[in-house]
Amino acid sequence: MQAPDLPATDRSGHAAPAPELINAVPVRHPGRWVGAAIIFLFLAQLCQSLVTNPNFRWDIVGTYIMDVLVIQGIGWTLLLTVLSMVLAVSLAILLAFMRQSDNPLFRCVSWFWVWFFRGTPVYTQLVLWGLVSVLYPKVSVGVPFGPELFHFSTQDLVTAGVAAVLGLGLNESAYLAEIFRAGLKSVDGGQMEAAEALGMRKSKIMWRIILPQAMRVIVPPTGNETIGMLKTTSLVLAVPFTLDLTFATNGIANRTYLPIPLLIVAAFWYLVITSLLMVGQFYIERHFGKGVDNLVQAPVKASQTAARAAKGAHARKEEGEGL
Repeated sequence: MQAPDLPATDRSGHAAPAPELINAVPVRHPGRWVGAAIIFLFLAQLCQSLVTNPNFRWDIVGTYIMDVLVIQGIGWTLLLTVLSMVLAVSLAILLAFMRQSDNPLFRCVSWFWVWFFRGTPVYTQLVLWGLVSVLYPKVSVGVPFGPELFHFSTQDLVTAGVAAVLGLGLNESAYLAEIFRAGLKSVDGGQMEAAEALGMRKSKIMWRIILPQAMRVIVPPTGNETIGMLKTTSLVLAVPFTLDLTFATNGIANRTYLPIPLLIVAAFWYLVITSLLMVGQFYIERHFGKGVDNLVQAPVKASQTAARAAKGAHARKEEGEGL
């Protein structure tokens, strides 16, 4: 058995008295209390204004918050968001690989794509996609400088919904391509070299080794871009696409001459959908951050640490006296 730790003794052999604890006074933070009081007063004033101001017309908000046109607008907004992000992610992965290719033509094409779609406003791109049938009345397939085999009417091929998805998806692909490229570059190059030394194929290396590590960097900004895409769908009127949530609430507001309550309805549903997307983003980030994003330990409290030390010293003193 290990001998217990004996208490310290002085020169005469008697046990030294336990050190006295310092009566530590916590640091005062008056600024925090002042800031909290200001925020509390502001929130109280805001709540009072929301409840007592009749111009908000909460009765109209309650009437139209579950309106059929509003619910249909939510569905179309979600559909536009999903389809646009699927197109954007697919193109962004291809562009990110092209940007890191050894082929200079691939790198130039990828760079030009990102330069063009990031450098022009999304509203302008949506207008151009809405007018594509004016630029190209028909799409034909045939021999270059030779006979035409068959053709399609652009107006029938590129409808308002297709134009909206193309305008949103192509614009977003330029931003996501840079995000994916940054995520791939965040993985150390030695990972690829080690996997190649084991004889793994490049496709398997990318799928099993590089991408799982890069996702920790890719997911947070991609989640932000998805939320941004949800709100950018309010610009599809430029196509024009007239079934989304913003157009539905604006149409009701124009009929009732009450824009403020319908703006509140639209803002409420955008906040609900955004909140759900943020919850999903949180769990995806936690999944891909396993083993890296460790939880922060709780700070050490000096008073509790000193009390435990004094208790341990007292126990050791009693054991020494018992011996």
